[in-house]
Amino acid sequence: MFGDKLTANQPLKPSGQITQSRRNLPKAQEAIYEFLLEIVKNWSPDEVLKEFKHLFIHHSDTVSSSTLPYLYEIVFANQEQEFKNTLKRACYILINNWDITRNHESIQKLIHLFADPILYKHTISPTLKRLREWLRNFIASTDFQELKLFAARYDERSRVHWSQRYASYLLVPQYINLENPVEQRQAARNLSKKLKDKFKFDLAMYTALSQNIPSAERKLDNPTSLGDEVLRLIKRIVAKRGFFSYPNIAHIFLNQTQNLTYRSFKQSLLEYLIFSVEQNEFSETLKHQLSEKLRTLYTDHDNKTVNNALILRTVNRVIEYLTTENHQEPSSLFVLLLSQGNSLTLVIVLLKIILICRHARTQLEARIADLIRYYANYSEDECQWVVNFFEMFRIITAIYTENIEYNLVNMNESRTQSELEAYRIFSQLKKRVNPEQEPDILEVKAMEGTLSLPLEEISSGE
Repeated sequence: MFGDKLTANQPLKPSGQITQSRRNLPKAQEAIYEFLLEIVKNWSPDEVLKEFKHLFIHHSDTVSSSTLPYLYEIVFANQEQEFKNTLKRACYILINNWDITRNHESIQKLIHLFADPILYKHTISPTLKRLREWLRNFIASTDFQELKLFAARYDERSRVHWSQRYASYLLVPQYINLENPVEQRQAARNLSKKLKDKFKFDLAMYTALSQNIPSAERKLDNPTSLGDEVLRLIKRIVAKRGFFSYPNIAHIFLNQTQNLTYRSFKQSLLEYLIFSVEQNEFSETLKHQLSEKLRTLYTDHDNKTVNNALILRTVNRVIEYLTTENHQEPSSLFVLLLSQGNSLTLVIVLLKIILICRHARTQLEARIADLIRYYANYSEDECQWVVNFFEMFRIITAIYTENIEYNLVNMNESRTQSELEAYRIFSQLKKRVNPEQEPDILEVKAMEGTLSLPLEEISSGE
């Protein structure tokens, strides 16, 4: 297709030939993807890794490979972004296929290929010089940090930073970004779900088997960083039952706000969020900070009847007010509430939001990921207060949004009901009304699109 065989020492093309190379880019990229799909299904993992290394790292031909010319078409077109896109998708093609076969070791080896010292070796070849520079830029990019999450799950030595405990959330921005390759989105979503499933299972097993057993005698590792406090936390949360349980209050709220005007709905939403909040200081701060934001939010719809799309847009904005408004730094309200020692109360408020709008869960987890990335620049000791928030968030969402039901049973009827020490936690699988807990991002986008809002508003919600 590309004429004479290309070599790494061949000089870069003049402008006319660059234009022709750009036209060939889609065909060249597709040829690389098809080749990788073919070998990952039919070759041994070590052979696939060797071929990947020859193609993307060493840029040398092998007896079995004729794909190098396709890579050089991208180089000669001087399209670094297209090279990065091709490399990303190539990695995720391999990761997805190896994940299906549980070949986790090969996923680690794939990431380790990018530590090859040849990438920093001097060369007089213009082609190799450009390729190595692009590879170094890729390694320094966010894309490569996202890629490393897939190896970190299986490499305990790499899990040295506290933020790795929350990889299930760090993966969310990858699979909701429609600009990412479909292979990357699929891999990120699958791994995120696996990590959540593992945590909820480990948590249920730990709570079931570790009660009334001294810490030194426990055989199961605590999947949280809260120590024995996690058992007391779960009892405290699960004890809120009956009429005042969080799911029941959410159900009542939704029933009572049907057919309200949007203005009335916003007022009711604020009352719902602060209802049964234990700390007066917290409720006053929340009410004061949110009331003005809600009053001025989407005022063009104030006299219209509220609908699901408008509810979704509204709770997405509330989530941002409570976490991060610019998706990079914590919001002032987040810092204020946590500085008052209200981690648990804030988590409960966020839980109440997704209990009335399950489509907002992805948005919430994406904003949690933003916060984790921001605070990852600090040691765990420096930001212990926010780490406690992340820990409580994943515990409480596991209890209320997953398919495991927690119950308390009084083991000593002579004690009063307020003495939680007399209770034991029991967990069991519950039937899912909806098999898919998390809606597809396209479904969320479609719902948002039913609102007459500016384009930038529609594209900003997750």
